[in-house]
Amino acid sequence: MWRFKSLILILGLTFPIVHSMRFDLVSGATKCITEDIKSNAMTVGKYSVVNPNEGYPMPDNHKITVRVTSPYGNNYHYGDHVDSGTFAFTAAEAGDYMACFWAPDHKPEMTLSIEFDWRSGVTAKDWSKVAKKGQIEIMELELKKLFDTVTSIHDEMFYLREREDEMQALNRATNSKMATFSFLSLLVCLSVAGLQLWHLKAFFERKKLL
Repeated sequence: MWRFKSLILILGLTFPIVHSMRFDLVSGATKCITEDIKSNAMTVGKYSVVNPNEGYPMPDNHKITVRVTSPYGNNYHYGDHVDSGTFAFTAAEAGDYMACFWAPDHKPEMTLSIEFDWRSGVTAKDWSKVAKKGQIEIMELELKKLFDTVTSIHDEMFYLREREDEMQALNRATNSKMATFSFLSLLVCLSVAGLQLWHLKAFFERKKLL
């Protein structure tokens, strides 16, 4: 099962993945998006409200509040009354990170379109900028990309192994608790049965039926 998961991970890193999205947000409502990020992985994000009147300034009522939090509730980004923004950080905790978008309430109700791009791990690095900045050869760039991909796969394999060990430990603990519960249930049933037999025997002896 672990090898099968690793194969899926390798295939997922081999083929291109679409990271950007566009979604609608109704005024007065909140929409949250989660991303599973492993510990020490780099992640970057960019968001912007789509201008309904292209070529004109963004309307003042097209502002949102954005908050990015870790699995334990730590705040990694906060934007209040903005129409665009970016964030970047290295995850200190493994798990589901959450980006929540909130639009102020308006009368009449209105719908905002938001473009959101969230990348983590290998995809968080803009290799085209790396090439322009360092003016390195194409082969060196490909080697850097390959090394980073292999490192990501290696880290992910250990992460999956740790998760598998945690699940096995949980199963063993559950089985142990179920065995103890079953033994106690059997002991209680036998005790009740013994008390019933003792009560019936004493009753029959009092009635001189035995």
